[in-house]
Amino acid sequence: MNEAGGDEGGGGSSSSNTGQQTEDKSSGGKVLGKLSAIAIGPGWTKVSCPCCVSEGIEPLVLVKLGEKVRPETKRWLIRLIGAPQKDGGAALLAHPGEDAGGDIIVVSAPRCTLLRATEELGLCKTYHNGDMEAFSYNDREHFKDSDKMEVFLTLAEREYIVKYELDGLWAQKDLRIPGLPENYTLQHRDNIWQKLGSAGVIVDTFPLHKHDKLKDLSEAWYCGNQLAQPLDSVNAYFGSTVAFYFSFLDFYTWSLLPPAILGLSITYFSGEVHKEMVESVSASQVTIVDDDAGPGHMIQAVFSMLWSTVVIELWKRRSSSLSYRWGNLHLAERFAEPRPGFHGDLGVNPVTGRVEPLFAEWQRDLRMALVSVPVVGMFLGLVVMGMVCFYWGEAQVKQLHQDWDSLLTQTLLYMPSVLHIVYTNMLANVYKKVAQSLTEYENHREESAFQKHLTAKVLVFTFFNYFAVLFHIAFFKQDVPLLRKRLASLLIVSQLVNQVTEVVIPFLVDRLVNAPHRTEGEDIPQEDKFRKQITLPVFPGLFGEYIELLVQFGYLSLFSCVYPLTAVLLLINNLTEIRSDAYKICKLFRKPFSPPAADMGVWQLAFEVLSFVSVVSNCWLLILSPRLRELCQEGGMSSTNFLLLAVLVEHVLILIKVVLSVLIPDEPDWIRKKKEHIEYTSMQALRQQKLLSEES
Repeated sequence: MNEAGGDEGGGGSSSSNTGQQTEDKSSGGKVLGKLSAIAIGPGWTKVSCPCCVSEGIEPLVLVKLGEKVRPETKRWLIRLIGAPQKDGGAALLAHPGEDAGGDIIVVSAPRCTLLRATEELGLCKTYHNGDMEAFSYNDREHFKDSDKMEVFLTLAEREYIVKYELDGLWAQKDLRIPGLPENYTLQHRDNIWQKLGSAGVIVDTFPLHKHDKLKDLSEAWYCGNQLAQPLDSVNAYFGSTVAFYFSFLDFYTWSLLPPAILGLSITYFSGEVHKEMVESVSASQVTIVDDDAGPGHMIQAVFSMLWSTVVIELWKRRSSSLSYRWGNLHLAERFAEPRPGFHGDLGVNPVTGRVEPLFAEWQRDLRMALVSVPVVGMFLGLVVMGMVCFYWGEAQVKQLHQDWDSLLTQTLLYMPSVLHIVYTNMLANVYKKVAQSLTEYENHREESAFQKHLTAKVLVFTFFNYFAVLFHIAFFKQDVPLLRKRLASLLIVSQLVNQVTEVVIPFLVDRLVNAPHRTEGEDIPQEDKFRKQITLPVFPGLFGEYIELLVQFGYLSLFSCVYPLTAVLLLINNLTEIRSDAYKICKLFRKPFSPPAADMGVWQLAFEVLSFVSVVSNCWLLILSPRLRELCQEGGMSSTNFLLLAVLVEHVLILIKVVLSVLIPDEPDWIRKKKEHIEYTSMQALRQQKLLSEES
């Protein structure tokens, strides 16, 4: 096993690997019906295609089997993984481990399988003329480095292709699994990998860390003092899904500089005014000045509205440039095999002509209307209940403070806010699991549709959960001081909790728990190094990280005119967030699979929606300003005219945001031309392929 693995970086040409291949060739193996192209020797399964034979085989993915899986089941699974796709296999390479009866299988991928999957996924690669083109298997010789898989495809892409092929295993006929009871039978068009998972044969499947590459990435990412992130290296090792998150986090963090500087300036100058007022006016007048939104706060409100639009539009441009650079402009999923969790009655897909499970759209809509919507509504009701309890607690504590007026009761004034924050966080964690189950029940065919509906559910709840109280305080109670106190509590408490949970605790766990077991010598067998990765916890995904950024963006764009220091606190938090998130994904978790992505997906739309809501929020917050109302009354403006003026200003600002979004194109002109060129060449290649098939 360790001989076949050779260099952990993969793609090596050591003599040990060569010897392993020779041993495989000489072992021959017994003929297994249609699977005779694959021979199970003491090492890797063999490939039938001469161009796929290589001197070194790179371990990419580890499959963990159940403890009670019998040897014949494991041998059958290895044959299935290595069988050609025309015979129902995955056309991959499999290794049984040092112990043929052990509980792991190491999987790799030959050149032809990688190249065919590259075309199916719609990835773009560098053509011989230096341009990015949609990869075509029939034209593979004209793409740069198409004979060097370690250069042509990133490590994350190679690992994801292995998962893509394993998830795409469908039973071609009814089949009994060797070593399992009679009732464990694969029906025609069952997803094999999912069925094996539900039967307990497969416990887990995850990509393997390459410690030499991970060490280099860590040193360039979070170990040094550098400010720039190595995004290309992150994309190569962890994939574009992870790289887009860190790219957005980096972009958003540095975009906080202008509002942070403005917020500090407003706070400083308003503090100077406050100091002068203390010396010349009574305490009651000072309180009015402190609770009022002065000119600085009006500037902050208008700036936040325009800033949010410019940031999102500039991010779209950066996102499209990264998508082109990483070869993800032309992704294809609509016509791929259904995702593993999809189920339905067997039939012929009217688009692709393939036999696959079919599920009527009206059935999915019915499930969403009768199950998903009521359950989501129930959780929104729990949010309202928490808000009512918060107000009740706020009133009780205020009354207690009026009666006792002590330091203890002064501290207790913040207790309802703290308890409500804890309640909303707990409710959010429960809801995430419920939303996952609801989306599974809706039975979406494509993975992208599944993620879109899951994210939409969480976004609706998140917006309601985190912002309902703030909107109620601002627009129903019209209590600006309470709104300022509540926002300050949210920011300070959430930042403290975030720093403890995302920096302090992971650091202590890594140093006290993981570090003693991390020592690896050169004499440790390769398989033992792989097994150590099984003990790492599963990466929880980027859902929580995006939610955190979205809530931050909401606090800043919706309410920063009330609390100008919002951007300052967020900037300080995010500067540590970048490194702590990088540290966690590199050190504390298993490496995640990362499907190719062209952008942030539905999260980008969520940020845009918040950007437009910020116009309404800031305009109506300014209406609450006593000073602004007083100025209008002095000018002879009635309350009705004042309200109409506010609506007019709101619509003008929305118009300005729309104009800005139109004036700043979503993608640079050169990207648009490249995209059109890729689509044109793809159409030409398809037309030529049809002509060749007709001639033959």
